[in-house]
Amino acid sequence: MVDKNQIQGGAKELGGKIKEGAGNLVGNERLQAEGLADQAEGKTQKNYGKVKDAVKDELGVKH
Repeated sequence: MVDKNQIQGGAKELGGKIKEGAGNLVGNERLQAEGLADQAEGKTQKNYGKVKDAVKDELGVKH
């Protein structure tokens, strides 16, 4: 089962890609940097969800 952190992290990562692209389009370095930071944060949250889910599976905890 997919952990809510995986979903939220994926959404944050996607939003960061869009923000970075918008920054690139208009030449706004701050927006680009914010987009990259959002992507990193989203990826971290998504990976946390994957690890949490794997630990639950390993321990036999029901979702």
